[in-house]
Amino acid sequence: ATVGSSEAIMLALLSHKWTWKKRRIHQGKPHDKPNIIFGSDVHVCWEKFARYFDVEMRMIPMEKDCFVINPDKVERLIDENTICLGAILGTTFSGQADPIEELNDLLVKVKKKKGWDIPLHIDGASGAFVVPFTDPHLKWDFRLEQVKSINASGHKFGLVYAGLGWIIWRDESDFPEELIFKVNYLGGLMPTYTLNFSKGSAMVVAQYYNFLRLGREGYREIMTNCLANARHLSRQLSDSGRFVMINESQMLPVVALRLADDVTNYTVYDLSNKLRERGWVISAYTMPPNAEDIAIMRIVVKENLSRDMTDILFQDIINACDYLEKHAAPKMSKPKKGIREHRIC
Repeated sequence: ATVGSSEAIMLALLSHKWTWKKRRIHQGKPHDKPNIIFGSDVHVCWEKFARYFDVEMRMIPMEKDCFVINPDKVERLIDENTICLGAILGTTFSGQADPIEELNDLLVKVKKKKGWDIPLHIDGASGAFVVPFTDPHLKWDFRLEQVKSINASGHKFGLVYAGLGWIIWRDESDFPEELIFKVNYLGGLMPTYTLNFSKGSAMVVAQYYNFLRLGREGYREIMTNCLANARHLSRQLSDSGRFVMINESQMLPVVALRLADDVTNYTVYDLSNKLRERGWVISAYTMPPNAEDIAIMRIVVKENLSRDMTDILFQDIINACDYLEKHAAPKMSKPKKGIREHRIC
């Protein structure tokens, strides 16, 4: 257990850096120029890891018509110093998933051709508590050869309060034992591998309670219902003619949308601001670099957003659009180009 997925991701990537370094030393090769590859759709903790732990960051920019990473672009960046490739199961920008199975196949090909055993880390902060219950046949996890570590957020769709993340490795061989410290001042010999220090265990207990009380079937029912409500809201908004869906496939219960091209007298920032008057806090933001001209809104459908509430939200959105069409909306300030914004959850 970790304090959120940020710590989980850093611990996973640190272990992969350590494994790469040990292998390079054993081979008698230089180990002073590690690099890591991921898309610009990542959470800020990925960039923090690269900077804090002195790893070259090879970031793949998004495109205006594609908001996940492309395996062809990944292949051009890989070399013998790549410690890890990062892929996301449910991006914080659009709720989409990187083509994980294709990325795995690429790494398998590279391993066979060049002998570079590059691990694939899956950032499942948003999706790891959803996809196993809504689409169990989708291969994104340890069924894929190069997936060596996965993180999940208990405080997102794990249904626990904020402050809990999880990190799991494929097996012990993917985790360098040198990173584990063993302490005996807690009443016994305890292994520890963390970046945080004093922290409460209440959220771990809450997660365990949910596991016991809900079980697999309980999580399946909740996530299936969340996804159904998200798709219902998405259809309503799309049919209104005022919006274009960004994540049409909707793997996660997330509705990501932009205004239709013929809507020109107000922005998603104006709409977001207007909806606050009705008590709805819906974020509006630009996409990552190379697609930053696209401004979108994102609605996360959790278990407490019922079908009736989605209908109320839809009507409030339409009413806000009607108002903004009839009244000149004060232009909300937009983020300046070149400033990299990050979605937090």
